[in-house]
Amino acid sequence: MTAPGPSGTAHVTSRARAQQPTAPARTLNQRLEALDRANDIRTRRARLKRDLKAGRRAIDPLLLDPPEFMLTARVLDTLLAVPKYGQVKVHKILTQCRISPAKTIGGLSERQRRELADRLRR
Repeated sequence: MTAPGPSGTAHVTSRARAQQPTAPARTLNQRLEALDRANDIRTRRARLKRDLKAGRRAIDPLLLDPPEFMLTARVLDTLLAVPKYGQVKVHKILTQCRISPAKTIGGLSERQRRELADRLRR
């Protein structure tokens, strides 16, 4: 809950603060392992995007059967790595396939995967 503060701006009340979820306590080793996993995922995604840009990988098999490290990647960002696909073309395709630009690859339904892969093959 927010209430107007003395300057007229909203601030969080102590009741609302108590209801906000907090991150679970993690040990230093757990935090370091999570950081290592995140860095590995970013490195692998960057390598895949370079391969897409260079034409060494095709996008349609990637969409139909994505590797685990790509499941949390945004579809929009991945498609922008494909040669000849810029903002306008990618947004048009996503709109035609009824896919939100914020959708992740792992969040796509089977219908969305097939339809998107078919459009990108053309």
